[in-house]
Amino acid sequence: MPLMPKRVKYRKSQRGKVKGNANRGNTVSYGEFGLQSLDSGWLSAESIEAGRITAAHAVRGEGRLYIRVFPHKSVTSIPAETRMGKGKGEPEFWAAVIRPGQILFEIAGLPEAAARDCLARVAYKMPFRCRFVTRRPNI
Repeated sequence: MPLMPKRVKYRKSQRGKVKGNANRGNTVSYGEFGLQSLDSGWLSAESIEAGRITAAHAVRGEGRLYIRVFPHKSVTSIPAETRMGKGKGEPEFWAAVIRPGQILFEIAGLPEAAARDCLARVAYKMPFRCRFVTRRPNI
């Protein structure tokens, strides 16, 4: 079941522009290893769910998976072969707005080799480039 908000103030949102790098959610906080985005874009709820299922298969109940993104943005579209006018389309899917540097998934309780393999499989499902990152020591 894809993620989506329980309720929203407005059904339809404007597209907006994704500018700059992520200044929040750009460090590994919950787990030991993370998957960091290198590009900007929209991450659909279906892609998040595909990543979650892939990680769950790879982890197989050993470690703990943290999903650090949530789809708050509704993306609308008009049906194909529709004439101009007649308003904005209906919401098609929900997406998370991703900036470069944002952590998408985190894993705890696995050795580095297993975590690297698991997050590589998840990165394959993502619509933009990602990299494997580790937690930085607290100074």
